[in-house]
Amino acid sequence: MKPDDLDTSYTALCKALGEVGQDKAALFLAMVSLSLMSQSNAPDAVLQMIAEARLQCLQEITQA
Repeated sequence: MKPDDLDTSYTALCKALGEVGQDKAALFLAMVSLSLMSQSNAPDAVLQMIAEARLQCLQEITQA
């Protein structure tokens, strides 16, 4: 994905998150994640991204 495409996608994601609201944000992100995973032909890459995101979240929790 090119930088401009990434920016457009990120902006759309942020706007949609704001529209669905905090109470449905987790559900929305899960739905988007599952949709994106279903489009991937690289299950190892998906598992690696999940592991990396998990570690980043856990590090933020311990640093807070």
